[in-house]
Amino acid sequence: MYLLNGEQKQCIDFSDRGFQYGDGLFETIEVLNGAPLFLDQHLQRLLGGCQRLFIPSPDTDILLKEARQLSAESKHAVLKLIMTRGSGGRGYRQPDSPQPTRLFSLHPFPDYPEHFKQNGVAIRFCQHILGINPSLAGIKHMNRLEQILARAEWDDLAFQEGLMMNNHQHIIEGTMSNLFIVKNKTLYTPLVDQCGVAGILRGIVIRLAKKNGISVIEKNILQTEVLAADEVFLSNSIIGIWPVKKIERQLFNIGLLTKKIQQLFLDFRQKEIEHVC
Repeated sequence: MYLLNGEQKQCIDFSDRGFQYGDGLFETIEVLNGAPLFLDQHLQRLLGGCQRLFIPSPDTDILLKEARQLSAESKHAVLKLIMTRGSGGRGYRQPDSPQPTRLFSLHPFPDYPEHFKQNGVAIRFCQHILGINPSLAGIKHMNRLEQILARAEWDDLAFQEGLMMNNHQHIIEGTMSNLFIVKNKTLYTPLVDQCGVAGILRGIVIRLAKKNGISVIEKNILQTEVLAADEVFLSNSIIGIWPVKKIERQLFNIGLLTKKIQQLFLDFRQKEIEHVC
């Protein structure tokens, strides 16, 4: 199911800059019982990305209406929102008066095993690196070739995710997730001010941890620090929180702090469900 600029069609103009150059942003949103979860947070990030890329800010009332319209009949699904600068000729120069394109699409919810959340996942380190670019850091822009190349490094079903680093050897994130490690009862997560995506769930975890007296530090994290962690877990808006039980050959326990964060998020998510459903 699709809504392209409010209409039920899926034919995008070939001159659209999203298709031509990846000139746009996207959000991936969980839908439960007809309601998009954490929609306000997703749209807030989208608006911030539009400001960073100088894309005219969309009408949030229209986005809210269309998101709810497309999601209304879905029990459990993924709602994807793409916002591009619209059509604007062949060159890189932005059109003088951009007419942004907005596309909502609805997809089946991925069938991840429940034991990933309970028993943890196995992950690996990727060889492909993230380029440093503070102008694009944090936002969820459409240029994801780095993640595509990194994800192409393995097809072994034994690994559920891969961790990516920048050219300073700092671990930044997973190909589709944000990273958290625990050391001496303190929660650490990589900075995403030079590259990487500031995930919606990453922000929620940080706020919940601080609210509940858990020390949180955002810093540059080396591979050796990840391997020396007491606990490791991943987050994103679709998978929720996955504890890490293994990184390549090294085993990890699913510790008390990871379990506490999982429960805090489940309680927070339940409040969101009660609010929007």
